[in-house]
Amino acid sequence: MTRGHLAEHGIVAPQGAIQVKRLADAVEDENIGLPAGVRELAKVYLVQIEDLSAKIAALDRQMKGAAKEAEAARRAQTMPGVGPITALAIETFAPDLNCFRRGRDFAAWLGLVPKQTSTCGKPRLGKTSKMGQRDIRRLLISGAMAVLQAVKRFGKPHNDWLISMLERKPRMLVAVALANKMARGLWAMVTKQEDYRNPAAMS
Repeated sequence: MTRGHLAEHGIVAPQGAIQVKRLADAVEDENIGLPAGVRELAKVYLVQIEDLSAKIAALDRQMKGAAKEAEAARRAQTMPGVGPITALAIETFAPDLNCFRRGRDFAAWLGLVPKQTSTCGKPRLGKTSKMGQRDIRRLLISGAMAVLQAVKRFGKPHNDWLISMLERKPRMLVAVALANKMARGLWAMVTKQEDYRNPAAMS
């Protein structure tokens, strides 16, 4: 809102939170001929942004603290792509992972397995079912996307299968496949009470 408001008066900045200071400096610059009303309204917006940013930072610190104190959440964060928000979401919204017989069942509960159909007696795998807990599924896919970005940029070891898939498949499809493996790995880690050690934990 602030960006659009100021853009109408010639102050243009790219999108992103990092650009807020640039806009704030422009509003405070008396050499820029902003109308007084526009300048004061922009200051109101900027104060609201600063207040919200402080509240978000405080909540983030609280969540990170809670994630460190809870053993299952702490253990989950040892897996690449799983942060405090994802770890707490699993602990809060998922049932006891011990109630699932295997990791694949947990992944299926999250909607991270493809729907299976049959044509002329031949089974075919389609898109993910998108059943189950949507928030956890989205968080795992977002975490998987971050892992893929790191693999592509830095060439992380023990990820030959990811690199191979990225060369042949769309990025989102690979991210969902990795999120599936992450869900199965998290089940194994929680039920066996083990931290993440290597990609074999996600098999």
